[in-house]
Amino acid sequence: QVQLVESGGGLVQAGGSLRLSCAASGRTFSGVNMGWFRQAPGKEREFVAAIRWSGAITRYADSVKGRFTISGDNAKNTVYLEMNNLKPEDTGVYYCAADIDSGWYYSGRLTSYDYWGQGTQVTVSS
Repeated sequence: QVQLVESGGGLVQAGGSLRLSCAASGRTFSGVNMGWFRQAPGKEREFVAAIRWSGAITRYADSVKGRFTISGDNAKNTVYLEMNNLKPEDTGVYYCAADIDSGWYYSGRLTSYDYWGQGTQVTVSS
């Protein structure tokens, strides 16, 4: 059974930085799409960033391009989301997700993901 465990959330002032981690277990993740999504209060869950587990390709939502970086450590089975220049609108619960059977084309699509972590809260104060 695939398990995803996020950590690293917290409270930060606008302009600050946080690094989220997602520890994955339960299977081999070669060729898997790993994604980060977020959900603000009263809003739908939205795509933030994705990486092919090989690490060769990544994609980002327009709202975070140039500020967020997704990366992976194959040896540790861990995916990271480095978040810089945080804004109040980045506030929300951040979820890690794994899509084990879709192609890269679908890596930005929430419904393509099969497994989800429990989420970690990120709060950016103005």
